[in-house]
Amino acid sequence: MSRRPLTAAFAASLVVLLAAAAVVPAPIAAAPGSENATESATATTAATAATADLSASGDPRIVSALPDPATPDDRGEFVAVAAPAGTGLALSDGEDTVSFVAPGGAVAVATDPDAAANLTGRPVVAPGLDLANGGETVTLRVVSGDGNEGGNGVVADRLSYDRSREGALLERRDGGWSWWPRALPRRSVTTHGPANATLFVLPDSPDRPISTLKSADERVLLAGYVVSSARIADELVAARERGVAVSVLVEDSPVGGFPRRSARILDRLVDAGVSVRVVGDPHSFHHPKYAVVDDAALVMTENWKPAGTGGRKSRGWGVVARSPAVASDLAATFEDDASLPETAPWETYRVGRSFVRTESANGSYPSRIAPESVRVDRVAVIRAPDNAESAVVSRLDAAESRIDVLQPTVEADGPFVRALKRAAGRGVRVRLLLGSAWYDEEENRALADRLNEWADETGNPLSVRLSRPGGRYGAIHAKGVVADDTALVGSLNWNRHSARENREVVLALSDPAAAAYFREAFAADWRASGRGAESNPGLVAAAALAVVVGLAALRRLEFEK
Repeated sequence: MSRRPLTAAFAASLVVLLAAAAVVPAPIAAAPGSENATESATATTAATAATADLSASGDPRIVSALPDPATPDDRGEFVAVAAPAGTGLALSDGEDTVSFVAPGGAVAVATDPDAAANLTGRPVVAPGLDLANGGETVTLRVVSGDGNEGGNGVVADRLSYDRSREGALLERRDGGWSWWPRALPRRSVTTHGPANATLFVLPDSPDRPISTLKSADERVLLAGYVVSSARIADELVAARERGVAVSVLVEDSPVGGFPRRSARILDRLVDAGVSVRVVGDPHSFHHPKYAVVDDAALVMTENWKPAGTGGRKSRGWGVVARSPAVASDLAATFEDDASLPETAPWETYRVGRSFVRTESANGSYPSRIAPESVRVDRVAVIRAPDNAESAVVSRLDAAESRIDVLQPTVEADGPFVRALKRAAGRGVRVRLLLGSAWYDEEENRALADRLNEWADETGNPLSVRLSRPGGRYGAIHAKGVVADDTALVGSLNWNRHSARENREVVLALSDPAAAAYFREAFAADWRASGRGAESNPGLVAAAALAVVVGLAALRRLEFEK
C-alpha cells in the first residue's frame, strides 16, 4: 500500500502508518513458501531456523546471506547454499566468482571460515565472496565436474538485495526473502492446554486492563508501541511500590515522533524504579499490546493510551488468559526483545531527544458489551515476524463455515485478503468490517466496493462494510478474527509490513464459547454499520424488496443473522 504524507493528524492512528510500504529486499528468485505454521513449543536461532534447506525437487538453492555481520571489517560474512553432495557449484556477484563442490545439505560459504563459524550453526566452506552492504546480486550456478568452470554453468538461483541490515540474515521465508536478526530466536506457534480466560471489548470495559495490572503480586512485563495513559502509569508505579518487579518495553521511533505525553509517563516510571527500555531495529515497529502479570497474560488490540486501554475512543478486543504456560511464553518474547543490542534504557535514549505534542482522546462511550469469563480449550501464541502470516492464513484456509474480520484497513492484494476470497470461493460466509475514520474512508470504501462487486459477480458469500460507530465507539482499531470456533485477538494489522517486519503478538483462542463472544460483539458492530436500514424505514422496505430481486441483496441479508 502507498505511504501517505506524514502530518500531525497521523499521530491519532498507528494503523494507517503500519500499512505504509517499507524498504525490503528485492528478490529475483523466490522460493516456494509454506502456508502452514508448525505448532510446537520450541524456539530456534535464526541461523538454523525457517524453511527447508533444499527445495522439494532437491535442486540447489541459496538459503540465506549475512552481508553485514556487525563485526570489524564485516569478518564472517557468508552466503549459505544447499545442494546434493557432489554437485559442482559456482557463486558470483558479477565481479568475482568462487567455485566448490557441495558436501551435501546446507553450508555457509565464507572468506573467513573461523569468523563465520561463530555466526552460523552450518558447516563453513571457503572461499567466499565479499558482499556489499549497499546492495548486491549473487548468482548460484551448477557446473559440471569438480566445480572449476568459473562462472559457466546453468543458473540455479539468484539473490538480490538493495541494502543490508547490520547483524541481520537475509532468509527465504513465506515465499520470498526477508531480513531476520541473527541473534534473535525465531519462535514457532506455541499451543497450550485449557485456560481460564476473561474476554472483553473496548471502549466498553476500560477497567479490565487496570484490574489485571492491579492484581500483580510478583511481576509485570508490559510491552507496547506507546505508553501514555496516566491510569496505566498509576498501576505500574503502585505495583513497584508494593514490591512487584515491573518492566516496560516501548517502540523507539513512533511514526510522527515520540509523544511528549509518553516521555513524561516514562520519566515517572523510571523515577519510581520501573525498568523502561525502548526497542529499535531490527523490528520495524515494536507494535504488540500485551502484559505478563504473574501467571496471567493480557493481550489486546489496543495501545496503552487513553484512546485505547483508557476507553476514550477505539473499538478493541482483549483477553486475559490465566495460564502459566502462556505467560511464560510471552515472557520469553519480552526477554528476546529486551535483550536485543538495539534495545536501550529509557534514561540513555531520552538524552538530547526532542518530543512532539500530540492530542489525547477524551471521548465517552456506553458499556454495552460486558466482559465474560470462559474456559478456553486451547490457546496458541502467534508472533510476528516469526510466524504470524502463515499461522493466520492457515486458520483462514481451514475455516469451513464462517469468518468474521474486524480491521481498520487491509492490504487489498495481501495474503490475508486472498485467503478470505479463497474461503468465500469454497462456500465459507465471510464478513469484513473496515474502519471509516477520515484518513481511511476513501481507500476502504474503494476496496469494499471492489470486493463486494467480486462477490456479486462470482456469487461467493463475501460481504464488506465500513463501520458506523453510532456513538458506540470512536473508531475501529481492533485487529480481530473469528474463524469457525477460533478467535484471534492481538496487534496484527492485515498487511505484509505488519506480518513480516513488526513485532506483533496474537492469541488464538480455540473454543466455541470464546468464538461466540467475539462473534456476537462483531455482529453488533456489523448490524450498526448496515446501510442505514436501522434508522430509515424506507430503506427497510427497499432492502426487503432487494431480497426478492437480487442475489447480492440476499447474500448481504443473510449476513445480518
